[in-house]
Amino acid sequence: MIPYKNLWGDSNVVAYQNWNDFIIVQFWGSGTYTIYTYTYVSAGSSVVETMKRLANAGRWLNSYISTNKPWYATRR
Repeated sequence: MIPYKNLWGDSNVVAYQNWNDFIIVQFWGSGTYTIYTYTYVSAGSSVVETMKRLANAGRWLNSYISTNKPWYATRR
C-alpha cells in the first residue's frame, strides 16, 4: 500500500493501492483501520479512475468518497 499524502491534513484515508480495474483504500476511523476495494464492476470505471487520480494527487479522496458514496466490492 502507498501512504496517502493527505495534503490538507484532515483525511481519514491513510493508504491506497491502484490496480488496473480497481483501487484499494485504507481508512482510519473510530480507533480501527478498515480497507475497502472499489472495482469497475462495483463502482464504475469512471468513479474508480477519478479515485485513482485523487489518491495520486494526495487530496480530496476522502471528500469524494463521502460525497459520492461509491459501492465497494469488499470491506475488511
